[in-house]
Formats: sequence, structure tokens, C-alpha cells
Amino acid sequence: MPVITLPDGTQKHFDAAVTVQEIAASIGSGLAKAAIAGKVNGKLVDTFYSVGEDAEVRIITDRDPEGLEIIRHSTAHLLAHAVKSLFPSAQVTIGPVIENGFYYDFAFDRPFSPEDLELIEAKMQELAEKNYPVSRRVVSRDEAIQFFSSLGEDYKVKIIEAIPEEEILTIYQQGDFADLCRGPHVPSTGMLKAFKLTKLSGAYWRGDSNNEMLQRIYGTAWKDKKALDEYLKNLEEAEKRDHRKLAKSMDLFHMQEEAPGMVFWHPNGWTIYQAIKSYISSRIAEQGYEEVVTPQIVDVDLWKKSGHLANFSEEMFTVEVDEKEYAIKPMNCPCHVQIFKQGLKSYRDLPLRLAEFGCVHRNEMTGAMHGLMRVRQLVQDDAHIFCSESQIQDEASKFIRLVIDVYKDFGFNEVVVRLATRPEKRIGTDESWDRAEHALAESLRSTGLSFEIRPGEGGFYGPKIEFHLKDCLGRMWQCGTLQLDYNMPERLEAYYIAEDGSKKTPVMLHRAILGSLERFIGILLEHYAGKLPVWLTPVQAMVMNITDKQADYVEEITRELKKHGVRAKSDLRNEKIGFKIREHTIKHVPYLLVVGDREVELRTVSVRAQGGADLGSMPLGKFIAMLDAEVAQRGRIEHS
Repeated sequence: MPVITLPDGTQKHFDAAVTVQEIAASIGSGLAKAAIAGKVNGKLVDTFYSVGEDAEVRIITDRDPEGLEIIRHSTAHLLAHAVKSLFPSAQVTIGPVIENGFYYDFAFDRPFSPEDLELIEAKMQELAEKNYPVSRRVVSRDEAIQFFSSLGEDYKVKIIEAIPEEEILTIYQQGDFADLCRGPHVPSTGMLKAFKLTKLSGAYWRGDSNNEMLQRIYGTAWKDKKALDEYLKNLEEAEKRDHRKLAKSMDLFHMQEEAPGMVFWHPNGWTIYQAIKSYISSRIAEQGYEEVVTPQIVDVDLWKKSGHLANFSEEMFTVEVDEKEYAIKPMNCPCHVQIFKQGLKSYRDLPLRLAEFGCVHRNEMTGAMHGLMRVRQLVQDDAHIFCSESQIQDEASKFIRLVIDVYKDFGFNEVVVRLATRPEKRIGTDESWDRAEHALAESLRSTGLSFEIRPGEGGFYGPKIEFHLKDCLGRMWQCGTLQLDYNMPERLEAYYIAEDGSKKTPVMLHRAILGSLERFIGILLEHYAGKLPVWLTPVQAMVMNITDKQADYVEEITRELKKHGVRAKSDLRNEKIGFKIREHTIKHVPYLLVVGDREVELRTVSVRAQGGADLGSMPLGKFIAMLDAEVAQRGRIEHS
């Protein structure tokens, strides 16, 4: 006679084992109809899962984040079902949930076409409308191999052979389609009502370029058509805002095959980069950070001692010099420990805050690289705080307040904070992880910020706080991090002299505000659709003449603007003024200063703002004062 405890504390008594679906029905017919899955004692299960003992149960619907993930996972199965119906010789491999959707990889003897995508999506709709019930069965390893071998699904057999023997294998069935999966899934295909296939791409089997190329079909799925339409609208807007397109129209940077995943910065792009770097330097100087620079190539032995080679080697580049192996640094932290170790440190030297705009290299897979968002060479606004255990909470709290304030200056006011805790693959003792996780949680509570716990998502050397920015399209971008590390200073034999004269290992806080400068610039460009706040724009004012008679005055104005720190340029080309205005509007120059005979006579400028607003004629001094005031506001004002 199981007793079921619901989230509100209500208890329900049943005479015998009961399914999640029956529990939902006992609460109400509406909930029974909406039930996608259940959560029994914290574990996600199907609605047909039978509960035979006392348990805590929550009914999962499409209003829950877990419900949306299950919808997306089930839609991936629906995609595979449709592909197998239309193209029986295609082999299915894996089909996971990703942010905002799903994908499924297939082995097929020819490339899928956009026309195929339309046929597949139509078939998915048809299969969903048939409302096939979804069932689950547990199978032995031999039974699973025999089943998928009989279907000619060689990749599924390879997947089964790689699964640890102790793991339970389950097969989900809908209509005539069966797939190896852990689940859970929706009760029937009729619950999948709002989906769209979005694109095709290639993908190597198991992500290894030495393996065969598969075909990946991406899709998105939502709880209803309204949510789907809103997402597709945002997707269309995101396409217009793609930072790679903006880079071409604004002449910011380019990338080419000779340096994959590395950026060629043009003067305009480098101006944005330098403005951001200068701003961050000034903010951290106020907080007592000292900037350093460390080598790009370091003996691989240091990376062995730090733990990076054992835990991060797949993403590291190595090089051999004089028969000795070196690593191109993927991170700055071990090098900063070397600076800390130079000269004897005492408790009076703590906290010591070392910052570096450190250029690092990561061996990202070719298929994963994406403009500025995923590169192989990047610069982090990196810093490491060496402190005593008693200083952790104060240092962490100071950083949290700083990072939130910096985001406001860039115009980001919605920040989601997450605390990522210990992963399975880690260094250090459980006791040190307990202390580290507790300290970070307390620092967040002291600042009054609400935060989510993300179990198992910390770094291999310590837990971390993640700061996720929400952009104007509602997309989330992880930028800042704060990681607490008891392990690396000890592994690299760093110590300080405590007040009692004993040697103690410092605690190390790894922290970044923006993360990668390259990626942050990409985020900024898409957030503002290229119309950056004035303090960040490469050209803040473009001065233009109407005829050659105003050329001298244009150059005089441009020189004066530059004297006052304004990033100004002049356009003296023999083109119509309308053409010049259109061209610099496309490049998102925030202020266009037009000079005709009247402006020369009155010693004024005619000012047009971004978006086409005519601010009229004004003395140059008034324009400079207006621009200075806007720059001082940074991203805290609204931009059209």
C-alpha cells in the first residue's frame, strides 16, 4: 500500500502499486491529460512507471523545464521514425537534446537535401497525428545486439558494445519504430505538436575526424505553436544579427582557412577590442588587481603537475623543441602560480590579485568553431586571487558585485547565476570540495543574488559560479566565472608564511568577467545588431562635406574632435551627401556630422543620430559635451 507524497505535502494512499499516470488522474483529469512524465524520489520516469513503495512524486507537464526536454528528446525519436519510414536504408545513430531543440545523426548513401527535409517534417506531422503510444522494455545485452543487428543498425550495435555491462538497456517503441534509449519519453506521439526542422550539416561518428562522416538533421520543439512561432521569429532575427555578417558590413575582422579558428582583426574591430580591454583594466585596477604577462609555451611537465594534461589534454596543442615537449598554454592559472612563488610571501601579502589578458589556445573540433563564438585562439580577461581561507567569502562577494556592475555598463541587466558543483572526474578530496562549495554558496547569499545549483558541472579542480547573460532575443550566454580551487596551489607547491610562522597553502580563486574577449564581442554585436553603445563604436562621429568648398572646415572639425578624445573620421569623397549618409548608416556610425556652406559660416555642425534622427545644427562644443555625457552613461541608456 504505497503512500505517495506530492510536492505540496499532500499524501495519497493507494491499495496497490500505482503508475505515475494513475497518480496524475487521482489529482485531476486535466493533469492526467497533461502529464508527460513523473519524478519519483528525484528520478525522471515515464508515465507508465509503476510505484510500489512509499515515494515522493511530482507530475511533469510541458510547463516544467524537464517536460520541455522530454518533448525535445521524443521529437528526436519522431525525426528518426520519419527518416526510417521514408528512407529505410538509412541507419540511425544518436539523437540528443540540445539548447532549444535536438538533432539526430544518420548514415545514408547520399546527402539529404532541403527538399528531403520538407518531406521528413511532413512525415513527422503525420506520425504525430497517428498518436502512437510509446512503450518501453528492458532487454539484455545479447538481446539488444541481436535485435538491432537484425534491423541492419550497425551503429546501434557499436553503441551497445561501448555501454558498461552493468548498465540496464532499454528499447522504446512507437508504431513500427524502435530505438535504444534511457528515456523517459512522452506517453504518445500525439503530444508532439510544435516542431520544426531547421538545418542540415555533416558530423563525424563519435566526433572523431578519423571516423566516417554522418548527416546531422537539426530541429527545434516547443510546448505549443505560439512558443514555436516566437522562437522561429527570434531565429530569423538572430540570422539578421549574425556577428559574421555584421563584421563584413562594419569591416571588423575576418577569418580564413590558413588560420582556422583564429581572428584577423581589422582596425575597426581592434578599436572595439581595445575599448573593452581598456575599460576592464580600469575597473580591475580600482579593485587592487595587478596585471602580468606569462609565456605562451611552457614545458609539458608543468601541465602534468597542475593536472591539466590528465584532464584537458584533448584540447591542448603541443610542440616539440630540442627533443623536449612543450604545451601552448590553454589556460593561465599554472603560470600565475609561478609568479606567486617568486619571493617569499606572507599572510600580509594576501589577498594577491594577478590579472592577465592572456592569449590561450584550445584545440576545438573543426565542426564546433563558429565565428567569434568558438575559436582556437582567444584572449581571456583572466585573473587569479591568492588568499587565505578566511578571505574567500569577502573576495568572492567583491567579485560578484563587480561582475554584475560591469554587465550593466555593457547594457546587460538580466543575469542568471548558477553554482556548478563537483563533477565525477575531479582532483582533491571530498572534504575540500565540501568547503569550496559551501564558501561559494555563502558568498552568493551575502550579495542577495538568487542562484541555481548545477550538480556535476564544476571544473575538475573546483566548483564554480557561472554568470549567464540574457540578450535582447532571450538567448543565454555564459560569460563570467568564479572558481574556487584548493588543489592547484598545493599541487604546484605554492605557500605563504602564516601569522604563526607556519607554511600554509593559499586558496586560489580563478575568475573572469567577460570570459573570452572574442566571444564577448560577438555577443555584443548580436545583442545590439551592430548598433553598439557610443563608448564602444570604432568610429563615434563621421564628418562629411556637401561640396569641396567645406573640405578645410571638415578637416578642422575632425582634428578638434580627436583632440577631445572622440574617435572621429572625415569623408571628403566626391559623392552625393545622401550616398555618404546611407553608407555610414549601414556601418552603424552613431553620429553623422554634415557640413554645408551655412555650417561653415556659423561655425556649427548639422548632427544626425543613429536611426536617422535629425538633431539639428549646433556648435561643435555642444556636440562634444553631448557625446561625453553619453559615453559616461555607457550601456545604461536605451539605444534604438
